[in-house]
Amino acid sequence: MKTNYNLVMKDIINNLDNTPRLLLHSCCGPCSTTVINILSKYFVVDVLYYNPNIEPEEEYLKRKHEQIKFINEFKGDNPVNLIDADYDNEDFMEDLHPLKDEKEGGARCAVCIKKRMEYTAKKAKELGYDFFTTTLTVSPHKNSEMINKIGASLEEKYNIKFLYSDFKKEDGYLKSIKYAKEYDLYRQNYCGCRYSIYDDIDGD
Repeated sequence: MKTNYNLVMKDIINNLDNTPRLLLHSCCGPCSTTVINILSKYFVVDVLYYNPNIEPEEEYLKRKHEQIKFINEFKGDNPVNLIDADYDNEDFMEDLHPLKDEKEGGARCAVCIKKRMEYTAKKAKELGYDFFTTTLTVSPHKNSEMINKIGASLEEKYNIKFLYSDFKKEDGYLKSIKYAKEYDLYRQNYCGCRYSIYDDIDGD
């Protein structure tokens, strides 16, 4: 029986006794809309934009601009800020190149997701956050079970709480499309890396 990570998240939130600080890895502005709408009610959220997988660099900068635009325009219960990260594309892609022939959503994507989540966990520990998590589970094209298992392993490795999630539940993905239109955000049509450009997978 599969774990309902949306219910796990709600249980964690319902047992909070203060307003914790949370470092949120965001893959893009549109996906972050639903997630920030949910989490900013319960956490002080800082958005970590760490996505050196995105190519070309012009596309990376365009998506980062949309993330900044949404954060600047969003009005929530608690403050939301951006932490920018380096575009270390060449180093990042070294581990993905041997998996270039893998299908989208397979082993290559698992490595990419883990690298970005591990960077987030390390940064959250370094900067003294209470929790870390990622927007990636909002997409119907991403394996939420895999993402949460990665999060659990990083929680143990770095001794920093991971907020389990399945943000696509309760129409989360559909809401992200609605919010993207409302805020006039650019929505990409491929995931990010050079190998995903030619796959017929939606970019979220």
